[in-house]
Amino acid sequence: MEEHHDAEAERLEADTWTKATRTPVSDGPVEVAEDNGFAALGLPPRLVERLARDGITQPFPIQQAAIPDALAGRDVLGRGRTGSGKTLAFGLPTIVRLLQAGTDRSARRPRALVLVPTRELAMQVSDALEPLVHVVGLRHKLVAGGLSYTTQINALNKGIDLLIATPGRLNDLLERGAVELDELAIAIVDEADHMAEMGFLAEITTILDRIPAGGQRLLFSATLDHGIDGLVERYLTDPVVHSTDDVTASVETMEHLALLIDPVHKKPVTAELANRAGRTLVFCRTKLGADRVARQLREQGVMAAALHGGLTQGARNRVLGAFRRGTLPVLVATDVAARGIHVDDISLVLQTDPPADHKDYLHRSGRTARAGERGTVVTLVLPHQRRTVERQLADAGVDTALVKARPGDALIAATGASEPNGIPIDEADYTRLLEGPKKRRPQGARGPRQHRPGRPYHGEGRADRHGDRRGDRRPARERKLVDRWGEDATA
Repeated sequence: MEEHHDAEAERLEADTWTKATRTPVSDGPVEVAEDNGFAALGLPPRLVERLARDGITQPFPIQQAAIPDALAGRDVLGRGRTGSGKTLAFGLPTIVRLLQAGTDRSARRPRALVLVPTRELAMQVSDALEPLVHVVGLRHKLVAGGLSYTTQINALNKGIDLLIATPGRLNDLLERGAVELDELAIAIVDEADHMAEMGFLAEITTILDRIPAGGQRLLFSATLDHGIDGLVERYLTDPVVHSTDDVTASVETMEHLALLIDPVHKKPVTAELANRAGRTLVFCRTKLGADRVARQLREQGVMAAALHGGLTQGARNRVLGAFRRGTLPVLVATDVAARGIHVDDISLVLQTDPPADHKDYLHRSGRTARAGERGTVVTLVLPHQRRTVERQLADAGVDTALVKARPGDALIAATGASEPNGIPIDEADYTRLLEGPKKRRPQGARGPRQHRPGRPYHGEGRADRHGDRRGDRRPARERKLVDRWGEDATA
């Protein structure tokens, strides 16, 4: 059954460009400076100019290292955390190599593929590469769960150059015969470790097995755990490895605080830390915990919403969309749900529940201090969690000691936190925020229940030409007998 089209799902209005050195955006012709770092990498002028139009003039380390090898057709293993600039590191050379191969395209047969773990990340990759693909005359398409099958299949039938996909939807389309991979020359696996953690390893293997041998492979992953080392060994040929932005590098651009608090102070301290300017991401261990913390924050006057696997896809879209737009300042999420959160301007990560291990600590921390920005990570620690958190911090390479804290302390205020006003958020305002603006019905349009003159209603529970049938649940044959002969006909 075809899924409903969701405009919010098609574009979450995220700030998706991987930021580098930025200058004011211009709509006119852009003069490329002699010291433009992307021009020095040998990229075509059209791409360099389009990047410069958005103020992107100097590559990040992972881009500087990976782009020349990818342009040369080498297989690449990139070790870098989220926010390190991986999208342009694989996107730019892929676009250039597609151009070099010509613009001939076949129906249902893309020439390059980017695999990503979540629909949200797929949208961000698509949005980041869209202006670059467009400026050189190529076509790309995003296929992911929750979006219209018809739109995706129609685009594939017309022929595309670059396909951005999640494993589940791509395998579904492969089984339907809506897409073939026999002309695929370049395959990119992004956030490979996250896909493996989410249980997609078998689906990734199925997809890679259907790609012709001899093509180029690029794999990006923060770690080689969960079977990723096996993928590298099986599918990459003599890969060049770039680890210029190691997963632990993020700890150096962040301020880390571990606050030892009494259980009775956990709720007010959480409210103070969430009541601040800028985007705040709060981590909880369970779905119920995320719902509870979000509700408690709203009761204290802090606009917050939960994000977890128990929400419908539409609700997830609306919550993430509001968070990215900035109309929702506080997002309370579980670890699994947070895999799809890739927003540059999160200035505080608050862990109300400590992570499971030091790797999860690094993953959570990586939601802030992205793209060269700075950020703060605060972990709330109850007395019985002290030893566990101290060990996690040491394993994560974080040199910070636990500090006792209570509501109103200067250490908490130094993060920009303040005591909330205690006036509960109106639930109508909260609902309106998540639902977004209501679409106005075009003038003259009929509503779903509007009766067309001269035509009867049909269906259970509505009035039809024979009178009032509201609540009449008798079989249709019995109702017809009554209509013709009266109630005695069924006695």
